Amino acid sequence: MLSVEALQKLTKFDTPTICNVIELFDVIPRNLGYMDGRVKCNFPEFPPVIGYACTAAFRSDAPPKGGDAYGSLQKQLEQFAALPGPAMVVFQDLDDPPAAAVFGEVMCSTYQAFGSAGLITNGAGRDLEQVKALKYSVFTGSSICSHGYCHMLHLGLPVRVGGLMVNQGDLLHGDANGVTSIPLEIAGEIADVATEFLAAEDIVMNYTKAPGPKNMGEYDKLRKEFQAVAAALGKRVSRKK
Repeated sequence: MLSVEALQKLTKFDTPTICNVIELFDVIPRNLGYMDGRVKCNFPEFPPVIGYACTAAFRSDAPPKGGDAYGSLQKQLEQFAALPGPAMVVFQDLDDPPAAAVFGEVMCSTYQAFGSAGLITNGAGRDLEQVKALKYSVFTGSSICSHGYCHMLHLGLPVRVGGLMVNQGDLLHGDANGVTSIPLEIAGEIADVATEFLAAEDIVMNYTKAPGPKNMGEYDKLRKEFQAVAAALGKRVSRKK
């Protein structure tokens, strides 16, 4: 279990940096572990957000056969307490194409009040200006003005959102660039390695950002220096020995 301080430390880094560092550990293929471009950050000006997946399936194209459309909301909220940290609500909208919004202001306000850090769905959202005012991070596939016949289906089972299979309790990190899953077995090491990786990047970045003309020979020298430092870092932390 990561401490609150460790989770907060991970939010100091953007999601692409987190992805770069995960690659160094060599625990999953480089083309896996993150959501594709179908899932967009609605408020790219917000800082990175992190949380543990609380999964659910959703439909809105037809009424549920019985019960309240929001009948599973309380059970969903109860699952937050079983997670080792803040919940990241993850909805797979099973309607194709999405028929109505998965969430609005009321749901997001409720989730936030019970400790959720954000919401991710391949479906649609609404009340986006109001949700933005809550400072609640959401990632969606689209926006739709109506809630249709919205209802939840299963809770806590694996879902596929943006091409990523998400299990209950997975650690998710997202920002303006998208959403990635952080393998739990290396999560406690990511922040420290990210600090080292960014320092290595600065070998090149400090040169390219400095004023004045640039020399290709000097640039190539610094780029090779960065590559060597990054390779050594990767060799040190790689799980494939």
